[in-house]
Amino acid sequence: MQQRGAERALDALSFFVSDSRYGLGAFLGVYLLAEHGWDPASIGAALSIGMLTGLASQAPLGALVDALRAKRALIAGAVAIVTATCLVIPFAPHFWSVTLAGLVGALAGVTIGPTLAAISLGVVGPARFARRAGRNEALFHLGDSSISLAILLTAPFFGNSVVFWFMVFTALASAAAAAAVPAGAIDHAVARGLLSGEAVDGARPSAWRVLLRSRALLTFAVCGALFQLANASMLGLVSQKLALGNLGQGIALTAASAIVAQLVMVPVAALVGVRADAWGRKPLLLAAFIALVLRGTFYTFSDDRAWLIGVQVLDGVGAGLTGALFPIIVADLTRGSGHFAAAQGVVGTVQGIGAMSSMALGGVLAVWAGYDTAFLLLAAVAALGGVLVWLAMPETRGAPVMAMAAGPEAKSIA
Repeated sequence: MQQRGAERALDALSFFVSDSRYGLGAFLGVYLLAEHGWDPASIGAALSIGMLTGLASQAPLGALVDALRAKRALIAGAVAIVTATCLVIPFAPHFWSVTLAGLVGALAGVTIGPTLAAISLGVVGPARFARRAGRNEALFHLGDSSISLAILLTAPFFGNSVVFWFMVFTALASAAAAAAVPAGAIDHAVARGLLSGEAVDGARPSAWRVLLRSRALLTFAVCGALFQLANASMLGLVSQKLALGNLGQGIALTAASAIVAQLVMVPVAALVGVRADAWGRKPLLLAAFIALVLRGTFYTFSDDRAWLIGVQVLDGVGAGLTGALFPIIVADLTRGSGHFAAAQGVVGTVQGIGAMSSMALGGVLAVWAGYDTAFLLLAAVAALGGVLVWLAMPETRGAPVMAMAAGPEAKSIA
């Protein structure tokens, strides 16, 4: 009974936390562009500063997630902080105030994903984690698409400020869902990547040393960095392109773009949960890169809004696959380390370098050479990442438990 109640609460938490995990996301760029006349380069610079802060903090905050047993309170508090920082922006839409709000929000936001994954691992255990992670990601995208649809339907009547009201509602619902996970259902040793009942000792190396000793984990981090370098700025750029070509409809068209992608991500992420153990992780990861290459290329075929929004189907494929695979692959490669959340932070830091660079690069390319050139160059980066996956990324399904020790004799997965 406790197990079923915990999983139902995880379902609700995965659904509602979607509106806080990345703050305003692409809506922020369109809001600043349409309401306050910001240019793409300024938007990219402001967002990149916040991302840099989140980037630097992922590993230590991941270690905090591993160390704390109060993971339910941690995720509820993080959602509250992200929401509060987003609510500051309409009242002070200036470069440094937006940047500072993004900085604080990033510190809180980077803990949400690892905390949810850690709670899930602690509830279901390693054997069922791939299915649970895919379900989490599918519900996350279902929640995101539902909120985007609600924004699309209400923004024409109540204005762009509806995005902020929905954030308040989902923050309250997320806190309630976190509280509904029974504390006794979480195995805190398993939640941090240990075996059930295993004690933490001081001989374990840091999460950074875990990364550097595991060729597979390091390769995955670099592949993810290339994916994010190509992917992170694409939705923002296409949303800006739609806003400039359809004045007064920027928020609604951004919502439509997000809805298309998120609706595709739901079955794709669910597919990962159901088939990752049977098919393996590598073929699904390679498919994500192929989808991203096609997406960047197809954006250049037409400026018609129906076409641009339709191409978002490929965003759904790529993001749905990588979002679900991320915690699964990290869990595969860190089992026995005691650093599951911290390793997510370390790998996320490497991947975040790509995302941060993408936000700045995409804005500069759009100003310098136009949107189409920006999309083609980002697609080329995705192609490079796909080649790296094909040649260097091993299959992680069934990876052995890591043998951890403090000295140079420590072993890890090659």
